[in-house]
Amino acid sequence: MSDDPIHLLNSHLQSIVSLLAALAPARTVAPDFDAADAFVWAQTSRSLQPVAKVNRVDIGLLKGVDRSRDLIVENTERFARGLPANNALLWGARGMGKSSLVKAAQAAVNARHAGDDRFKPLKLIEIHREDIESLPELMTLLREAAYRFIVFCDDLSFDHDDTSYKSLKAVLEGGIEGRPENVLFYATSNRRHLLPRDMMENERSTAINPGEAVEEKVSLSDRFGLWIGFHKCSQDDYLDMVTGYVAAMELKVEADQLRAEALEWATTRGARSGRVAWQFVQDLAGRLAMATLEGGKS
Repeated sequence: MSDDPIHLLNSHLQSIVSLLAALAPARTVAPDFDAADAFVWAQTSRSLQPVAKVNRVDIGLLKGVDRSRDLIVENTERFARGLPANNALLWGARGMGKSSLVKAAQAAVNARHAGDDRFKPLKLIEIHREDIESLPELMTLLREAAYRFIVFCDDLSFDHDDTSYKSLKAVLEGGIEGRPENVLFYATSNRRHLLPRDMMENERSTAINPGEAVEEKVSLSDRFGLWIGFHKCSQDDYLDMVTGYVAAMELKVEADQLRAEALEWATTRGARSGRVAWQFVQDLAGRLAMATLEGGKS
């Protein structure tokens, strides 16, 4: 029976169908936007995964970035109200709260309108840098939804021979459909132009028309109407950050001791930033808790 030509043919056909089904791209899964206020785009499964609890800090704890905070919150508020707003690029020094500010701004705007039945909560969609090429597909998924979305990419940058930035350019402005009216794109980066300087200089030296080659790559950051720069913080700003975190956590420590230990921590790290301040306060909280436990045992 197993040597029957028809049986063998059917078996081969079934194998081919199974292989083709495995190679076919996954179908986009319709999301339940009521499930959460934040989602992560999963390119492999073509789905939005709800985030039950977003890793973020209260916007009041972001010290030393007052102007940047006001700019991004105002832009986000206008967008949430259905008014004109710009895509935003938050660029600059590491650890100064760029991604924290994006997440905090969404929460702050939603909190302002809590209890207002006329206001639909603003949704935050995170897309990973390596999934940028699937951004057009994500935009299609969001276009017809009844909510407004901030699509957020953290630590966005492009390296040599990486052409996925063209997908981002087309989505932000240049594509035939363009960015959906209910979607805004926020990105953070250590680079103002998202591309390494040596990459742009190499284009200038090898291209037939160097000016056009560089312009093609630099024009990506031009798609962001709002540029917000983050610079290394001063010692006073750093100490304000530390004091703010200590107050929020209700830690009991003398002001002189706090100042001395915070400055020593920054010196050993070779940097002052919001991230360094938070790491110091985490260490301080752990030490104080340990001292309390040891004191209780004795």
